[in-house]
This record gives sequence, structure tokens and C-alpha cells, in this order.
Amino acid sequence: MKKIIPIMLALISINTFANTNNLPSEIYKNISNDEIEILSYKKVDLNNDNIPDYIFIEEKPSRQEANSLDRILKIAIFKNNKFEIVKQNNKIIYCSTCGGAFGDPFESLEAKKNSFTVKHYGGSNDRWFNEYRFNYSRIDNTWQLVMVKEGSFNTSSPHKIKQKIYIPPKDFGKIDIQDFDPDNYMKK
Repeated sequence: MKKIIPIMLALISINTFANTNNLPSEIYKNISNDEIEILSYKKVDLNNDNIPDYIFIEEKPSRQEANSLDRILKIAIFKNNKFEIVKQNNKIIYCSTCGGAFGDPFESLEAKKNSFTVKHYGGSNDRWFNEYRFNYSRIDNTWQLVMVKEGSFNTSSPHKIKQKIYIPPKDFGKIDIQDFDPDNYMKK
């Protein structure tokens, strides 16, 4: 009996975490490190097949900085009667210490049918923000960058916002979510 109780408590703990986040067990099977947590997730049809999929952000302690976290955006679609992770990006979600004095810059993960957006916000007296939107391309069978919004303002003049919006093909070409780098996406 003494051996069964810790096992039962461990199973209850795992199931509670899974139920709290409402992610299918197939997704948790792909998360090998028990230190990894889910920062954010959305359940939505991402590939226009009328079946709900998942987009989520894994967060794990960084080996480089003690106070920083590695964050990975992943897309899991339902195919062959199970969820499969089909795309991921290790650069789009900024680290927890990348927001300057304002703190963690991750603002939100938003999703609607065939589309998702990642937003960040940070700074100190000089605040900055950005927004990256991706739409599903049925032709290329992937999610491509369709809009970038970047801006800044000083807290002493919050009504004086400097903002730029970039859209393809004028500002950048086709960029797959897997290849997107927020520091290097502009067409050269």
C-alpha cells in the first residue's frame, strides 16, 4: 500500500496538470522534461480542415541564464487520429527577462481560424511593442508571416506613439513560422 499511494499521487498530479491546461495527452507525451510548463495555448482550427488543433508555448528553464526561460511555440494538428506537432519556432517568443525594466515581455498568444498572433510589450520609460501575425497557406501547407506591427512611445508622452506596419511582399517575402526570426525577417 505504501508503494501505491505515491504512484497514485503522481498520476493525479499529471492528470490535474493536463486537465488544467486542457491539452490532449498526446501533446504531453511529446514534452519530455517535467520542468517544462505551458505558458499559453489556444484550441482552434489552424489548418482549415474544420477540426480543432492546438497552438501552445512551452517554457523551460534556460541553461544560459538562471533567471531566463527558453520558450518554444509549437503547432499540433489533428491527423491520423492523433495530434502531431508539425511546426515549431524557438525564436518568436522572447525570454522572460527580455522586457527590460517592465519585466516579462510576453503579452499574449491569440488565435482564430487559420491564423494566430504573438504579442510582446516591454521597456522602461521608453516602451516598445510588437505583434507578429501568421496565416495558414493551403498552397504551401504552412503558416506564413502576413503582418508585423512594431512601435514605441515614451511614458511621459504616451499619446505620441511611433508605429510601423510591415506586410508582404513589399516589406518581406514568404516566411514560414518555422524559419521566422524576429531579429532578421526584413527583405534585404
